[in-house]
Amino acid sequence: MSISVQSLLKIYGEQKAVDQISFEVGKGEIVGFLGPNGAGKSTTMKILTGYLHPDGGKALVCGIDVQQDPLNTKRKIGYLPESNPLYYDMYVREYLHFMADIHKVPDPTNRVIDVIDRVGLGQESDKRISQLSKGYKQRVGLAAALIHDPEVLILDEPTTGLDPNQIIEIRAVIRALGREKTVLFSSHILQEVEAICDRIIIINKGKIIADSTVSALQSANSRPVIRIQFQETLEAKLIEKAVKNLSSLEQINPREWEIIAPDLSEAKKQLLELAVSQNLNIISLQSENQSLEDVFRTLTGKVS
Repeated sequence: MSISVQSLLKIYGEQKAVDQISFEVGKGEIVGFLGPNGAGKSTTMKILTGYLHPDGGKALVCGIDVQQDPLNTKRKIGYLPESNPLYYDMYVREYLHFMADIHKVPDPTNRVIDVIDRVGLGQESDKRISQLSKGYKQRVGLAAALIHDPEVLILDEPTTGLDPNQIIEIRAVIRALGREKTVLFSSHILQEVEAICDRIIIINKGKIIADSTVSALQSANSRPVIRIQFQETLEAKLIEKAVKNLSSLEQINPREWEIIAPDLSEAKKQLLELAVSQNLNIISLQSENQSLEDVFRTLTGKVS
């Protein structure tokens, strides 16, 4: 396995930031690492990259124990931290040559040209880093993570600050990299994770609560919902009274509602009866499975 985490533990004071978690990621796999703020994502990534020492358990990269041989594991890893530290006074090419020298990259000139092209920095490559937009600074960080051609990429919020077009471009880069490398990345953009990942690991309060493919995760945890939109505004108590055995009712806007009930066909019938009795006009009425975002919120306790 390219990444192997075994009963990993990290404690800050009385808080277990990472509570004896275990998982593995194989070569050619793109895995999304998700969780609310403070769940333990960045702590786990910092332990994997040797920036933090665990209080228990093991982290192995390409079969090498990160604690026992940190220098050799760093040669195997390309790391883009959430903070993305850069030398703003340096030019883009100068900075990447500097990073190539640190890693003792053979033929650094061609390697710098290659990574600049790969992450789409061509037009900005002769500028100072301080002159770049936040999105292009993020690309410089990704280029630096790739400069030594690592086997494993660990990316903490890699698309932070990118516009929609840039996000699509970086997604394509990550997917291409996943064909030859192991990629573990965290993101708060669940549509991005759904578009890129082979598998998702969800961590909450230091513990792994889900580890599955996107489709399996949705099948196992998703509940069908009804979305109904009226032409008129109405109060929640009218729907609560009309729909028997209501599991959940959420107002999307004054005229649109999301409903979860054990029997969807019966709930739809009761909503139609409500519309007739209250002289309401229904603009749309449809049932669908919960989104990945809904599943995430349910698993992490953000909704009941």
